[in-house]
Amino acid sequence: MSPPPRLQLHHITKRYPGVVANDGVSLEVQPGSIHAVLGENGAGKSTLMKIIYGAVQPDDGAVLFNGRPVHVRNPQEARALGISMVFQHFSLFETLTVAENVWLGLDAALSLREVSESIEVKAREYGLEIDPRRPVHTLSVGERQRVEIVRALLTQPQLLILDEPTSVLTPQAVERLFGVLRQLASEGCSILYISHKLHEIRALCDTCTVMRGGRVTGVCDPRQASNAELSRLMIGSEPPALPPHRAASGDVVLDVCALTLPSSEPFGTDLQAVDLQVRAGEIVGIAGVSGNGQRELLAALSGEVTAAPPGSIRLDGRDIARLGPGPRRRQGLHFVPEERLGRGAVPSMGLAHNLLLTRREAVGPAGWLHLGALRAQARDLIERYRVKAAGPDAAAQSLSGGNLQKFIVGREIDARPRVFIVAQPTWGVDVGAAAQIRAEIVALREAGCAVLVVSEELDELFELCDRLYVMARGRLSPPLTVAQATPQRVGEWMSGLWPQAPEPVQEGQHAAA
Repeated sequence: MSPPPRLQLHHITKRYPGVVANDGVSLEVQPGSIHAVLGENGAGKSTLMKIIYGAVQPDDGAVLFNGRPVHVRNPQEARALGISMVFQHFSLFETLTVAENVWLGLDAALSLREVSESIEVKAREYGLEIDPRRPVHTLSVGERQRVEIVRALLTQPQLLILDEPTSVLTPQAVERLFGVLRQLASEGCSILYISHKLHEIRALCDTCTVMRGGRVTGVCDPRQASNAELSRLMIGSEPPALPPHRAASGDVVLDVCALTLPSSEPFGTDLQAVDLQVRAGEIVGIAGVSGNGQRELLAALSGEVTAAPPGSIRLDGRDIARLGPGPRRRQGLHFVPEERLGRGAVPSMGLAHNLLLTRREAVGPAGWLHLGALRAQARDLIERYRVKAAGPDAAAQSLSGGNLQKFIVGREIDARPRVFIVAQPTWGVDVGAAAQIRAEIVALREAGCAVLVVSEELDELFELCDRLYVMARGRLSPPLTVAQATPQRVGEWMSGLWPQAPEPVQEGQHAAA
C-alpha cells in the first residue's frame, strides 16, 4: 500500500477585512516531493504557508498531515509534527544572538553551547556560514535569512517550507543547496518551495501549484514548462523585455575613491580602499554574498554614516563624504534601502505620510502639513506604478512586499534623482512587479541618471547593468562589463579571488551589446 500524501489541504479559506486571502484552496504534497507554489505578490501564498505552519488559523477547510486530520494551533505544534518553515520576512529577536534565536525553537534539554556547535556544523555542511555568537541586530538581511535556513534544517523536518531561500547565495552555493534539498527529498522529506525565480522552480521542483487572487489556477510539472508559460499561468501574460540601451554614458557623477572605513558594528565588515565610479546614463551593479560590506558601503553612500574620509565620496565633483542624507538628497542622490519596513517605510503610517520621509515640499511654514497634496502625490504613485493598496491612507504594513517595494521605488524615482542607489530592488517580488521595477530603473538610465544597483540576484544584475563590481570581505573588485561577466566568474570573485590587474573596460560597451 502506498503511503498517504504528506500534506493535504481541503478548501482552505482565510478572510481579512476587505480581502479574501485564500479562497477554497486545495493542495496535495507527496512524500519526497519538491513542490513549488507560484503566484504574484498578494496571490495568497504566504497566508497559505502560515496556515500550514500554524501561524495563522483558517476560517474554513481541513488540513491532513500524513493522512491524519490535524489542527495546528501554533508553530510549536507544527514543529512537533515535523513541519518547519523559513519565512520571507524573518521571525528573529533583534536583541538575542543567532544561537539564542535558534535555541528557542529546539529541544529545551539542549544547552546553548550544544546549539552553537550544531549551528556551526550545519552551516558549514550547507555552505551557509554564520557566527552563532553575533546579535541578530548586527546582521544584514541576507545573513538573517541564513539563520532562518539553518534553524529550520536543525529540526530535521518531514515537511520543510522555504520562502525565497536562495536570494543570499552565490551560484555555487545555490547548486549546493539544491543538492541538499534533493538529498532531503530522496530521504522522504517533502519540500514546499516558494520562489519568484522561474528557472529555479524548473530546475528543482517536480510539481508546481499556481495561485492567483487567492485561488488555485493550475497545477503543472515545471520541468515540462518554459519560463514564459509559467509567467502566463501566474500573471496572465509574459513580462515585456527591457528596452535596449541607446544612449552612451556621460561623465562620472558618483566617484568613490580609496574609501576605507571601519564598521561601526562589532561584527560588521570594514571597508578597504573601495574605488567605484558611476557615470551619467549607466547602471552599475555590485554583486556579492550578503555580509561582505554591502551594508557598510550603502550606509556611507546614503549618508547614514558620515565618518567617511573627506574627499572619498564625490557627487558631480563635490565632496559629500561628511554630509547627511538630507543634504545629499537635496544635491540629487536618492536611496532605496533593502529593508522595506522600518527603514524604507514606517509600518504603521499611511502611504501619504510615508512620502514625508524623502519629500519635504509638503511641509509648510511652522511645520504645517499639506495633507491634500500628500494624498494626491500618493494617489498618483499608486496609479502610475500599479500599486495594489486600499488608497493613499493605507498603512505601509498592509501592502504585500512587492507592492510596497513598487511604492518606495516610485517615491524615489518621482523625485528625479541625479544619482539613484537601490539595494535588492526586486527581492521577494513577483515576476510582473520585478519587470515593472526594472523597466523604471532602465528608464532612469535612459534619462541620464547614474544608477547603482546592489543585488544578490545575478540574473537581475546581468539583465540590468552595463558594468559590474563584485564585493568580498569589504573590498571591491575591478569592474567588468556585463559582456565579460559569467555566473561562474562572478561566483569565484565572490570569494575574493579576482586578479589584481583589472581587465580593460571598453568605453560605451553595455549590457545590450
